[in-house]
Amino acid sequence: MALQDALRREQTEVIVVGGGNAGFTAVHAAATRGRKVMLLERGTEDMAGGNSFYTAGATRIVHDGLEDLQDLVEHDDRHDRSVVPPYSADEYRADLEKVTEGKNDPELTDVLVKEVSPTLRWLKSLGLKYRLMYERQAYERPDGSFLFWGGLHVGNVGGGEGLIADHTRVAREHGVDIRYGYRATSLITDGGKVIGVRADTDEGPVEIFAESVVLTAGGFESNPEMRREYLGDGWENAKVRGTPYNQGDMIRAALSIGADAGGDFSTCHSVQWDAYTPNNESNRELTNRLTRQSYFLGVIVNRNGERFLDEGADYRNYTYAKYGREILKQPGSVAYQIFDSTLRGMLRTEEYDMPGISVESADSIAELARKINVDEKTLVATVEDYNDKADREIEFDPTVKDGKSSDAEPKKSNWALPLEAGPFYAYPVTCGITFTFGGVKTDTHGRVLNGDGEHIEGLYAAGEMLGGLFSSNYPGGSGLAAGCVFGRRAGALA
Repeated sequence: MALQDALRREQTEVIVVGGGNAGFTAVHAAATRGRKVMLLERGTEDMAGGNSFYTAGATRIVHDGLEDLQDLVEHDDRHDRSVVPPYSADEYRADLEKVTEGKNDPELTDVLVKEVSPTLRWLKSLGLKYRLMYERQAYERPDGSFLFWGGLHVGNVGGGEGLIADHTRVAREHGVDIRYGYRATSLITDGGKVIGVRADTDEGPVEIFAESVVLTAGGFESNPEMRREYLGDGWENAKVRGTPYNQGDMIRAALSIGADAGGDFSTCHSVQWDAYTPNNESNRELTNRLTRQSYFLGVIVNRNGERFLDEGADYRNYTYAKYGREILKQPGSVAYQIFDSTLRGMLRTEEYDMPGISVESADSIAELARKINVDEKTLVATVEDYNDKADREIEFDPTVKDGKSSDAEPKKSNWALPLEAGPFYAYPVTCGITFTFGGVKTDTHGRVLNGDGEHIEGLYAAGEMLGGLFSSNYPGGSGLAAGCVFGRRAGALA
């Protein structure tokens, strides 16, 4: 009885569990309707923001080109020299279907594509700020103009850190009760209806009761045991790019009260990640700068000195989220991105010039092999074969899929510029896991469903907890987009 008496109890109208992009969007949708909202964030204030804090803030939306975006993005003097190709709803759907190999839920996809652009404009009206992503999604051409590529053009001012700062400010302006350091552990039910959340805090356990609970607490990518259970052996060794708090707690809590599992639990978003820089997990200072995403310009070899994938199969936006798992399969789960001096100046400055970066350089490929402890003869033969079989007639153009290929094994389909001009550079990379694709099953409004397809009254989900949109891979920027759309939908009903 003493334990029961010590348990704190509180009351609100809407509880949102998880303070990332999806959670805050749900918060705004509920608060602007006049609902009394409490946000439970496991991290302390200096560790808050979920995975969203660690992103570049890129958000994939439908638009008709630069003129159509002028009312959304902040002014930039480069706009007058920029070409931003339109990105249609049909292209968005096709990209999702292509990269997920047709496993994306068509109804969720249709809602995402239709609502993402008006949702971002609604968020802008509340105070969020957006810009064109010059440093990540455009190349400056010889005439001084900029050409955007890959369907992903818009991001938050200040990246993920700016995104969370804007969200937090807007929530506070609407009187939202933000509770930092609250780890939700289970759901409180009454007759099948969800009526609240139990949480652990520094002041002890608490039960918070509400009319609705919105789960936006992410996947299970930070839990090595769950990674191994669902993704397979070896995944416990992956580096966690983002928040250390996505342990799968609320996925398990929802499943334990009868929620149906949704999405693909066997795959995830994983990228090429700096292998050896100290503190290369959940780094709040470097965040997304530990990715190595100019790989499509050069070649990638394993510790044996062998290539093992098509670096130029498609635009980076459509391959980067699946190549992390390919590196995890290699000896030691490490590979090396190789570039020559011609390509070095084209690498992303914020990633390849970051402080403390892992890199080796040498005047020859043979010397480079010795420095990275890769078999010299094999690496020299690999690069020579790649160079010999590279098409030297087609002009190299990183702004389009240029068809400049190398018929080496495996083939490189685009951007196969021979590596001939020393010095040469090797960047060691491993697998960095971003988020898992399995979660709970919902309808298109974020209402969590049970095994019979019925809504569990009082329970909603959005963000990385919502399963069904992604499998094996995803188009860059569609994760934050989905968090906005389905967070808003859930918050509009909660």
